Amino acid sequence: MSLLSPLTAIGLMSGTSLDGVDAALIQTDGTRIFRHGPALTVPYTAELRARLRRILDEAPQLASSDPALLSAEHDLTKVHAIAVEKLRQMAPDMPADLIGFHGQTILHQPGRTWQIGNAIALSSTTDLPVIHDFRSADVHAGGEGAPLAPLYHAALLHDQPRPVAILNIGGVANLTLLTSTGEILACDTGPGNALLDDWTFRHTGIPYDKDGRLARSGKVSASILKQLVAHPFFSKPAPKSLDRLSFHTALQNIAALSPADGAATLVAFTAETIARTPLPEQPQAWFVCGGGRHNSAIMEALTQRLPGQVSPAEILGWNGDALEAECFGFLAVRSLYGFPLSLPSTTGVPAPQQGGRLSCGSITPWKAKAVLNTKLQYDIA
Repeated sequence: MSLLSPLTAIGLMSGTSLDGVDAALIQTDGTRIFRHGPALTVPYTAELRARLRRILDEAPQLASSDPALLSAEHDLTKVHAIAVEKLRQMAPDMPADLIGFHGQTILHQPGRTWQIGNAIALSSTTDLPVIHDFRSADVHAGGEGAPLAPLYHAALLHDQPRPVAILNIGGVANLTLLTSTGEILACDTGPGNALLDDWTFRHTGIPYDKDGRLARSGKVSASILKQLVAHPFFSKPAPKSLDRLSFHTALQNIAALSPADGAATLVAFTAETIARTPLPEQPQAWFVCGGGRHNSAIMEALTQRLPGQVSPAEILGWNGDALEAECFGFLAVRSLYGFPLSLPSTTGVPAPQQGGRLSCGSITPWKAKAVLNTKLQYDIA
């Protein structure tokens, strides 16, 4: 059999919370993780974040040639390039072979997914090959296009007692369940931080509810929560996926509440929809990553509502702020080596699906492939 040598990849992720770019180094062969490198976050400026919020709101009607969109894409690509350069300076002993560039999701709906970011410009600036456009192939094949983290989560969880789950709370919340039989199941569960961030910003001018202080000072509206969780999405079995704005009308439901009570109700909405997600078996343990784990109100609500132990990802020695960025470094290597990025049990795609596109910028494709091919080793069993 052929064995592929590990590559060192820089993973880049900019989530729907619009807080900035996460970057992380990872050494992997696409199935095993050999080394976790350093990670960092380069925040978006308030001005760029505001422009991106407007683009997200208008995305269903936007053309790809829209000047405001192209301007924002140019500027966010520059932020990604800065993140790459800073990360390389942090780890001179881990020279990168390639970049996994997720881009900024501005729209995700059934049958359509749209991430912006100029991969060719990023490749030209960094002089590295870039794997990007991770979701389109899955969507075109009939899948949801999300979540894509489960195969990375499964690699992280390979030695944990099962059933076990990773819960990622970004703008949207999603989970990966590794069942007692080794099956990988995944889905988006409902809103993560996005609604709470928008509500907090609207009422305080602060982009997020730091440590859940606003939510912790309020009371949950049980009647409104009951209305919110009645949506049929929450009783639908996995796989399933959401857009950041899928439940934005929830802000109308809570409009009459005080800022604190609205925040408390949104925290309960996030926890309740996770707890209501139909699963074939309940995890013994939940490991929480993403920005939501920094919100003590969310973590307390999860502890109260979920069966099993709820812990931040750091309890396993992971960097919970880096997992999504690491994931796209991992998936970049899988893409290059021709491994599937999604499964029927994770996105609903009919068969295991490859994905990702290679852009080389100023690097000639043959040179990029030659460099990467030197990493291949063959061991005939």
